Amino acid sequence: MNELPASARRVQDAAVALGLAVTVREMESPTRTAEEAAAACGVTVGQIIKSLVFIGAESGRPYLLLVSGSNRVNEKGVAVHLGEKLKRPDADTVRAITGFAIGGIPPFGHASALATRMDADLLQYDVVWAAAGTPRAVFPVNPKILRQALGAPVIAVS
Repeated sequence: MNELPASARRVQDAAVALGLAVTVREMESPTRTAEEAAAACGVTVGQIIKSLVFIGAESGRPYLLLVSGSNRVNEKGVAVHLGEKLKRPDADTVRAITGFAIGGIPPFGHASALATRMDADLLQYDVVWAAAGTPRAVFPVNPKILRQALGAPVIAVS
């Protein structure tokens, strides 16, 4: 097996630290979007975790939403749950907060602590796939085990 890129190794190490038995894989084809990842992993788009970063409009607090690849975030609905409106940060801000570029943001192992919420729709699957630090690195995981490891509240995001 080829050596993983540094960003993907960081994700693999973070998984171990969380007690998650996952294996980061580098794919031949890009996994930058939910559609690309689903094709590369041979699963439905709904089984792909989109790790989306938002900023609380009043608090400036970073939030991470783990969203099913087939869903769009209803920002107003999520804002009601969080108690404040959300802003979408630019790519540089996302990289500064997470330590990863958009298209490779994992659900954990970030540079900053993120208040994380998980899309309820992910829990219908036995296995979901998440980005692992690069636009080609991913890993499969049981969403219930991931939610438990992260202590992420489950919400409706769409």
